[in-house]
Amino acid sequence: MIIELRAKNCYIFSEGIRFSMYADMNDKKLAANVHRKEQADILKVAGIYGPNNVGKTCLLKCIKSLKQILQNKPTELTTNIFNDNDVCELGVTFMENERIFSYDFCYDTAKKEFPYEKFTEIVRDGEAANEKICWVRDTMHGEYVYEDETLTKLMPVLAKGSLLLHLLDTTAFPLLQEMKDMVIAFVNRIDIISMVNIPMQKTIDLLKNKNHLQEKVVRFIKNADLDMDGFAYVEPGEIPWDEAKLDKTDEQVLNMPDRALDQIRLVSIYKGKPVPSMLFDSTGTKKIAALASYIVEALEEGRILVIDELDSSIHFKLTRAIVAMFNNELNNSAQMIFSVHDINLMDCRRLLRREQIWFIHKDEQGVYVYSLADFLESQSGDGANVMERYQRGSLGAVPKPEFIDTLIEVKGIK
Repeated sequence: MIIELRAKNCYIFSEGIRFSMYADMNDKKLAANVHRKEQADILKVAGIYGPNNVGKTCLLKCIKSLKQILQNKPTELTTNIFNDNDVCELGVTFMENERIFSYDFCYDTAKKEFPYEKFTEIVRDGEAANEKICWVRDTMHGEYVYEDETLTKLMPVLAKGSLLLHLLDTTAFPLLQEMKDMVIAFVNRIDIISMVNIPMQKTIDLLKNKNHLQEKVVRFIKNADLDMDGFAYVEPGEIPWDEAKLDKTDEQVLNMPDRALDQIRLVSIYKGKPVPSMLFDSTGTKKIAALASYIVEALEEGRILVIDELDSSIHFKLTRAIVAMFNNELNNSAQMIFSVHDINLMDCRRLLRREQIWFIHKDEQGVYVYSLADFLESQSGDGANVMERYQRGSLGAVPKPEFIDTLIEVKGIK
């Protein structure tokens, strides 16, 4: 599970930012929204609000870049364009196998190198949290730490094109191998999607395989109250439509030209009649169908689901129901982090705790990432009061459109 994300000079974030999934259990409200672990209390869900073009997607891209780097894959990570510094800083605190770890590193985007990394385990002793350093590789200041002196001596001459985990045969160094297994297990459970161009492929692949997940995906789609009897992937002889007509699909982002036959075999059933979903269903229905496989798999396998624009083309009651699923006490291991504009989710009485609601605000001085919990309780309020205060701009992170000026200009009024 993700506990905290840190970033500096990454994408839009010039200064350091911190996004936390720690739960403050001094507040007993909505306790089911928290994974209660011996080492830490971790939020199941977090929603990120803010105007367009302030950095919500950039925050989620930091998670994506983190995943790419920890999997030793090419990264899209870039520095802030207004900063002359070529070095990005990323860090994550996470829980894996009931243990808490922290991994911080620097990435030089010009040299494609990692000049600094530090990996620690956080061990709690009562209320105190003690940091146990597993390794440090700091080529900028010549500091190298590892329990085995053999590796410590090797660190200065190792290449810097990857993190230490991926530079050498870790089986020769037991601690390094153990921590690598923890890191890989953690990042392999992160799924990152955008509702603007969510792929249908995952749902198709799950429906093609006759197993318990297939049944749960179909049940999820039916339970979304989309006025359909069923949803299925059918055999070629059961295709109820001419494959050539698939070109009429409206949403280009949901198109898979190389999987055209797969798409047309995906059918919705209305009053007992199957029809190709990609041709007949609404954009919102297709997105629910595409999202279904990610949600079911996350809840089933304890995955971390990161969604950009959760409420894109989806009814507000469906987005609320999805958030409620992850907050439910029956969810004992999955997380969901999402960006959103729907203020109906700002319900601190029945849906989200104060530390689950995050904002991104931008002004001439910089970009700020903060949660509702950063305000005094009397300032932030509960339920409808939060929505009202946000709409009034009291919590920041709202746009101030002045379209009337455009109307006056268009009409030529002086």
